[in-house]
Amino acid sequence: MTSSYTPAFPPSHPVPVPAQSAAPVPEAAAPAAPRRPGRDRYLDLLRAVALVRVVVFHIFGWAWLTVVFPSMGVMFALAGSLMARSLDRPAPAVVRARLRRLLPPMWAFAAVVVPVMFVLGWKPLKEEGIWWFIKLGCYLLPVGAPPYPWESGSPGGFLEESWADQAAGPLWYIRAYLWFVLASPLLLKAFRKLPWATLLAPLGLTAVIGTGLVTVPGETGEGLVDFAVFGSCWILGFAHHDGLLQKVPRYLAVSLAALLMAFGLWWASGHLTQEGWNLDEIPLAQAAWSLGFCAILLQYAPSWQRLPGRLARWDSLITLANNRAVTIYLWHNLLIMATSPLIDQLWNIPWVDDHLGTYIDSSYAELMLLLVWPLLALMILAVGWVEDVAAKRSPRLWPTGASARRKNAPAPQ
Repeated sequence: MTSSYTPAFPPSHPVPVPAQSAAPVPEAAAPAAPRRPGRDRYLDLLRAVALVRVVVFHIFGWAWLTVVFPSMGVMFALAGSLMARSLDRPAPAVVRARLRRLLPPMWAFAAVVVPVMFVLGWKPLKEEGIWWFIKLGCYLLPVGAPPYPWESGSPGGFLEESWADQAAGPLWYIRAYLWFVLASPLLLKAFRKLPWATLLAPLGLTAVIGTGLVTVPGETGEGLVDFAVFGSCWILGFAHHDGLLQKVPRYLAVSLAALLMAFGLWWASGHLTQEGWNLDEIPLAQAAWSLGFCAILLQYAPSWQRLPGRLARWDSLITLANNRAVTIYLWHNLLIMATSPLIDQLWNIPWVDDHLGTYIDSSYAELMLLLVWPLLALMILAVGWVEDVAAKRSPRLWPTGASARRKNAPAPQ
């Protein structure tokens, strides 16, 4: 996304020519049109890594991955930076554009998932009455958590009983993103008046509602906790866009970030859950660690126009991941589950059962990881174009940026 730019000075006035001068003085050239800023490939790289980490975590469940790379904090920080950049334009138009780009991909997801839930026996809850149908509307406008059956499908069937729960799991991010988009015009004004207080306020809110000190019941409480946990990361994106991070000496910024991360790990060590060091289950630790981690990443942000060195070989895949980030995120859990019945078909091959059965059992997760990528590729081809339509672009099946690279390639000498 690009922002408008106005030259800082007007074109020069003509220079008066003395009467006795025989040589004409050329008119002053108008200033060259300013270049519109392109995509920051460093931020694109971080977003692609975050998406891959999410997929790997949901396959292997390694709790330490939430420490090594806090993907959700990174994704919210990047989104906050882009939102601040967009808000150089009138806020209502920016919010409408963000909603337009977010909602159609979710509608495509819901158009597949919700009918399957009903076909498999999901019914409205009589005790909730009309409220159940209102909550169903969260599949259209995800201001809250959309409902789904806790058990659906059948044991040993193509769809396991928890498939709906797994499919709806990633929707909390869509809800939180929507809340941040709606709140961003006010948050950005507050940040530019009181930057440090605004940046740290969500962390303080997490210490209140994310630790059990004050409990907000139900789905509203869960949404508030998510908003608080990642609020500082979103606002950190504002700081990155406005250049506030660059005004802080690097040694000081990194030292403070490291102290904040150390606090996060210390808090986590005393509040471990059954999932161990999974920071997703420890809100205050997640908030502190993610904020410090993202502060260091953005403090060192090199603002690449092109990927350097060996990273350039991944340019196409990184571009594809960024152009289809919403599609990948929404569908990855369902596609991970879809790998299981496909892998199980191997047992129907006699020689596989006799010679490779032990290997399949011991490498099941690795096989899921190998198989999920082609399934994601098929889903990108099937519904990824919805992201283009939502962004008012011509639909593309496989947007790797190849045509743009050919267009910008230097002409042969």
